[in-house]
Amino acid sequence: MRKRAAVLISGRGSNMAALLAAAADPAYPVSVALVLSNRADAAGLARAAAAGVPTAVVESRAFRGDREAFERAVEAELARRGVELVALAGFMRVLTPGFVSRWEGRLVNVHPSLLPAFPGLDTHARALAAGVRLHGCTVHLVSAGVDEGPILAQAAVPVLDTDTADTLAARVLEQEHALYPAALAWLASGKVRLENGRARVEDAGAPRGAALLNPLPPLLPVNKPPA
Repeated sequence: MRKRAAVLISGRGSNMAALLAAAADPAYPVSVALVLSNRADAAGLARAAAAGVPTAVVESRAFRGDREAFERAVEAELARRGVELVALAGFMRVLTPGFVSRWEGRLVNVHPSLLPAFPGLDTHARALAAGVRLHGCTVHLVSAGVDEGPILAQAAVPVLDTDTADTLAARVLEQEHALYPAALAWLASGKVRLENGRARVEDAGAPRGAALLNPLPPLLPVNKPPA
């Protein structure tokens, strides 16, 4: 039985589109039952509707100063669609500890940095300013802290000397689109278990012994064994 998921967005929904594309395969263990936005003008709503996915809007501006009431309205929409998993995809609202607690282990997010480095906004510009050589994205279960929670998966990309925040963001986003559907599938398939606050992913199919280096070291001469 496929798990029913809701994707929460606030903007164009590029990661939402990646999840919808994955869910179009009947073998994928998740069906997207709802795309919900806190903004009526979110471009991702039209993309979801064009894909035949139900959409809903709960305007956060209508609940100024009452986050709990906003979340109750969101959860009413989730209940209406029988949602079992929630995937945040550019959802620009900080959720209350109560909401996070109710969805513990079923609430997942993608963040454009290698957490715990660079939580929050402007991650690509901050990575460039810090001079890091590897940057990337993280899919994690959501906890009460902002951009915190057990990490399910990460993907790294090299930071080039010619990079701007925009070019680096584009390279990271490509990895997000591949990583997020995979991590959500692991969660839906029961491959994720928590141990002492850490997520363990069983049988994820990740290659062993791989390493990412940037810049690459020079090739060292190979000492041939004597004849």
